[in-house]
Amino acid sequence: MTTRIATGCLAAAFVAAPALAADKDEADNPRKFTAERVFDLEYADDPQISPNGRMIVYARHSMDKMKDANTADLWTIDTASGAHRPLIDGAGSIAGARWSPDGDRLLYLAPGENSSELRVLYADSGESFSLAQLPEGPGAPVWSPDGKTIAFSMLVREDAPSLAKPVKAPEGAKWNAPVRVFDKMQIRFDGAGYLPYGTTHVFTIPAEGGTPRQVTKGENDFGAPQWLDNSTLLVVGNDVEDAYLDPIESEIYAVDLEDLSMRALTHRDGPDFSPAVSPDGRRIAFIGYDDKLKSYQEADLYVMNRDGSGVRNLTENFDRNIDAIAWRGGAVVAQTEVDGDIHLVSFGSGGGAQTLVKGVGGTSLGRPYASGSFSVAKNGSIAFTAGFADRPAEIGYWRGGAPKILTDLNSDLLPYLDMARLEEIKVKSSFDGREIEAWIALPHGFNADASYPMILEIHGGPFTQYGPTFAAEIQRYAAEGYVTVYVNPRGSTGYGEEFAQLIDLAYPGNDYDDLMSVVDTLIAKKYVDPKRLFVTGGSGGGVLTAWIVGKTNRFAAAATVKPVINWSTMALLGDIGAFVRRHWIRADPWEDRETYWKLSPLSLVGNVETPTMVMVGEEDWRTPTWEAEQFYGALKLRKIDTALVRVPGSPHYIASRPSRLIAKTDNIMGWFAKYDPAKSKDEAENE
Repeated sequence: MTTRIATGCLAAAFVAAPALAADKDEADNPRKFTAERVFDLEYADDPQISPNGRMIVYARHSMDKMKDANTADLWTIDTASGAHRPLIDGAGSIAGARWSPDGDRLLYLAPGENSSELRVLYADSGESFSLAQLPEGPGAPVWSPDGKTIAFSMLVREDAPSLAKPVKAPEGAKWNAPVRVFDKMQIRFDGAGYLPYGTTHVFTIPAEGGTPRQVTKGENDFGAPQWLDNSTLLVVGNDVEDAYLDPIESEIYAVDLEDLSMRALTHRDGPDFSPAVSPDGRRIAFIGYDDKLKSYQEADLYVMNRDGSGVRNLTENFDRNIDAIAWRGGAVVAQTEVDGDIHLVSFGSGGGAQTLVKGVGGTSLGRPYASGSFSVAKNGSIAFTAGFADRPAEIGYWRGGAPKILTDLNSDLLPYLDMARLEEIKVKSSFDGREIEAWIALPHGFNADASYPMILEIHGGPFTQYGPTFAAEIQRYAAEGYVTVYVNPRGSTGYGEEFAQLIDLAYPGNDYDDLMSVVDTLIAKKYVDPKRLFVTGGSGGGVLTAWIVGKTNRFAAAATVKPVINWSTMALLGDIGAFVRRHWIRADPWEDRETYWKLSPLSLVGNVETPTMVMVGEEDWRTPTWEAEQFYGALKLRKIDTALVRVPGSPHYIASRPSRLIAKTDNIMGWFAKYDPAKSKDEAENE
């Protein structure tokens, strides 16, 4: 992949040099975690345990070097013997595998000619077939309780608005493509680009194939189907006029499949979603919260009767966010972030909480975000993604006692490389003394002699958390000799709602002090050279990076990646702009220019003296490229050393392709090497 950079002379230093250096490093030190090692990594995701608990099917992810893609095959594991076998491989990226209620069939999404196709595989024969020729890619497929029907969501296209009838071009003429007219608020979404005109609705189809039947309708989207019984579906949506003005609002509806009548089971102001029906069909668990118009609000776990009555909050006294749920007998198991980790916690009908499994995660390959999944069998056993500091996600299995790890996907690679060692620290913030958790990746052979360069790597979100799990980007930095520290400053999730809401209407703000307190600690421990400090972060971390260089000159260089630079344009043009306006800033840009401006890193650009590289994905619609380019342009006008790195074809998630992950980390390190006071100019350019 070619990465274009604003200044031609820098392109050779930042693009060609790392590739040459990687080849040289591989020959000189075969134990080094070089850039190309990213293509050798594998990880497990989406483990689905069979109803009887005897078999787990999961997505085994690997990096296709020729296609430059993260692909997934389906593998199975026998929970008793540990037998590990491929089920579907070589077909591209397989997703969404789900067992039928009696475990005799498997439903999954496979690459089709133009979009994903819905397929069913018979467990006894291994044969599979496509359920139908669908006009659009299906999503969220689920089996009915009797195994006879499958529900799924799918886009229903509509005629786009037109203001004029186009003139017909002469035969053989090469005219410009017709204009596109939009009249909806959300016209594009990150990773999808400009959206086709239409709405998402729920369909059913016989499990033996046939004609899909549309069961929801209207101008608003409905999705996430779950079966209440064989004749009733639960769907999630917001059936009101101008739903786009409150983008997080949603209710759970019951759809009668006889007459397609729909009734709301939830009614409050706030999102209600992820319905899960109890094994006896009498209760519905779901996730939601009362909307108090905050930038972050913790979601609780609720249970109601099947008709929507008798709603009870099972996590009223559990101060952590609920991310995903599944029934386990008469209790509900929830996935939740806890202090940099992910736990599976069981909540009984009386509201008591019991932690079943810790250490869930490991599916965020690039950076150490908390990310994982799980499933529950009828016998109560659980399959989950297990996270580790020294390797990507494996498949874990729990049925009481200590969990078992059933895979070791990188045993052919990582034991033979010199990997960074993680060290956890907890620091008191200089602002108010709050405890701030961080992790330090120490290069192989590290010695605390105050000589090492440091990278402060800041997470995005900002409402998310990092944790002590394997991350290729962190390992790459450490392999090149950087002590790399990553932090959960105030605003991070997993430490309670009050901690996360400390940055409500104050982001960026005192999270800056938290980060600087961690840097001061590393200097005091003599882990790093105070003259060799560097800072980077993506998305929300890019915001804080741009903010930091406007507040201090202590860093030798910085790299702000896909940042929000001006909140006004983010609120009006970003794909989640309506949410930013309503919940983060809680004002209109034309009415409260002062608030938008004082929270925008662009307001501090006049203070910047730090050499700062700006990196964007060229197809990023979350924090659009022109946001970051405003910062780059301002730095150029002020004659501050800067470079603009544009990643062709990339959405907001730059690391979505292996070569992009490599280009991201190597260009950042190339920029830092250029301004490392311990290196000569020639040394930096030759790295």
